[in-house]
Amino acid sequence: MDSSPTYDGLPPVASSSSSSSSAALFANNLKGLLLAVASSAFIGASFIFKKKGLKRAGASGARAGVGGYGYLLEPLWWIGMITMIVGEISNFVAYMFAPAVLVTPLGALSIIVSAVLAHFFLKEKLQRMGVLGCVLCIVGSTVIVLHAPEEKTPSSVEQIWNLATQPAFLFYAASAVAVSLVLMLHCSPRYGQTNIMVYLGICSAIGSLTVMSIKAIGIAIKLTVEGINQAGYFQTWVFAMVAITCIIIQLIYLNKALDTFNTAVVSPIYYAMFTTLTIFASAIMFKDWSGQSASNIASEICGIITVLSGTTVLHSTREPDPPSSAETSIILHTLKGPLLIIIKLL
Repeated sequence: MDSSPTYDGLPPVASSSSSSSSAALFANNLKGLLLAVASSAFIGASFIFKKKGLKRAGASGARAGVGGYGYLLEPLWWIGMITMIVGEISNFVAYMFAPAVLVTPLGALSIIVSAVLAHFFLKEKLQRMGVLGCVLCIVGSTVIVLHAPEEKTPSSVEQIWNLATQPAFLFYAASAVAVSLVLMLHCSPRYGQTNIMVYLGICSAIGSLTVMSIKAIGIAIKLTVEGINQAGYFQTWVFAMVAITCIIIQLIYLNKALDTFNTAVVSPIYYAMFTTLTIFASAIMFKDWSGQSASNIASEICGIITVLSGTTVLHSTREPDPPSSAETSIILHTLKGPLLIIIKLL
């Protein structure tokens, strides 16, 4: 006679069913882990390809940092774009297998990948304090993600539209757009070449809106595949237009940042700011801050302070890129008059 225990009238086979379920969950988490790591590798490498393409384009024409678009003709830049797209697709698929608490923090690996590759292929030296700043960014962002509230997944595009038009999120979206416009129209022409926060502030603020729009589009596609057509709702197309517009703006200003500043500094600052603002945007839109424990809120605040400290350390240790030949000639031409006067006086 079988002495295996039963629970609530279930036969002994239930325990074997539970074991197989646990094995399937482990397999899914492993798939998500591998996809997230692969995503970070692709995205980290894409920064290097794009930077080399931008450098080649800048050597033969106007640089992206001053409004040039010659990089669109560079094969290396397109290799970087394709590599980034592959990485983003891998990251998206990873969320289908593993929870966000496992996948999202692994995005910080792209910072390490880009910093190491930049050291070998771009000859961009990362100082010891820069390494400390990189570690602070990773730790702070990880703390924020691990203690971020769980979001409630909407079941239709109309539900997301209602969430997107609530006063709190409208205020956030309007603030993000207003700050981005000030940075683009006022700060970029004056300080864009000297302050890394200008370009990356635009990318991060607009990027947080991109994620919200992409999420709406993803739900629309999922529902359409399941047989509930969402193409007839105008909200779907509004989200699509917002996503396309935001992505284009992000690409333009990310290219400017990569062309102007050290890659080992651009990657962690962009990751930290983008992650932080995206968490804020998601929490406001989905009202996930309600119900948070005091310890979680305190941990998130500590994470934000850590990220800000890391970005400050990284920015203070940035090595300025050497001026190009065109910039050198402009500087010499500008100084020629004052130098002649000084020589005559002597």
